[in-house]
Amino acid sequence: MSIKVGIPRGMFYFDYYFLWKNFFNNLGVDVITSPKTNKDILNKGVELCVDEACLPIKIYHGHVDYLKDKVDYIFIPKMTSIHKKEYCCPKHIGLPDMIKNNIRNLPPLIDTEINLKKSHKNIKSSVFHIGKHFKKNSKTIAEAFQKAYRQYQEYIEMTTSKIIPIDINTKYKELSYITNVKKENYGRRIMVLGHSYNIYDYYINMDLISKLNKRRFDVVTAEMVKENRSREYAARLPKRMFWTHGQRIVGSAFALIEEKSISGIVYVSAFGCGLDSVLIDLIERKAKENRIPFTLLTLDEQTGEAGINTRVEAFIDMLEWRNRDEIDLSTHG
Repeated sequence: MSIKVGIPRGMFYFDYYFLWKNFFNNLGVDVITSPKTNKDILNKGVELCVDEACLPIKIYHGHVDYLKDKVDYIFIPKMTSIHKKEYCCPKHIGLPDMIKNNIRNLPPLIDTEINLKKSHKNIKSSVFHIGKHFKKNSKTIAEAFQKAYRQYQEYIEMTTSKIIPIDINTKYKELSYITNVKKENYGRRIMVLGHSYNIYDYYINMDLISKLNKRRFDVVTAEMVKENRSREYAARLPKRMFWTHGQRIVGSAFALIEEKSISGIVYVSAFGCGLDSVLIDLIERKAKENRIPFTLLTLDEQTGEAGINTRVEAFIDMLEWRNRDEIDLSTHG
């Protein structure tokens, strides 16, 4: 019987699942993921987690609890830094310790630190530390990761060319995005911004992307903008942003705002997110300067879908009025 490793369907799952799944599979390890977020997982996470935590952290606890009796290990790396001289959000850094202190009777956690703050070469030692749970031969581990990384790069290339295959992560089959957007054709394209675990977990955001698609709007996300392009625009900030994912969100938004290749922005944020409080202000100001409509959806475990629907419908109606009537409607309510 093969060893089973559990990967909770939350937080960095939506960024790196494809990489780690292939790495473990290349080592002959079965990967078990928790199901898509549902009411039971949310309720269990709220029960297990501290009240002060944000919604995605609470949901993550629910996913871990679902997996704990079904696998031999649970993979929760300590994501300190994934880029030189930059950091991840503090909640990613502290996540393994939170889980160990809040959930009882856990299987062994693979909580290896990923810290590339000083050099990207540090990934080598992290990969060996993870792989040695299953294989002793360093060459075998290195080859397994190199193959997985090549597959992951192909996946990233897909997300930044024409489509992002979100069905790997959620219910959405694809989101079309033409990279060479012409300014005159931007009228029905909305950028949905926020952290990946808020954007691609349809239970958290109450199926936002499907709601926009049903109203015949195309959707763009930060992951569809090439990293070097988003970094170029983020570098124009007066001070360097040292949060990697914040830089991606701000840079991709600035790129499409300045090119005027989107008709509006919907930002999805979890209540109490300190990082978002900075990002939202930067993006909203930039949008206002360029007359791009902007709206914010703030979510927690008490948020009702009726309220979200009202906000989304009102925003869409405003965009359609502007496009149809070509009048000088306010972009920010």
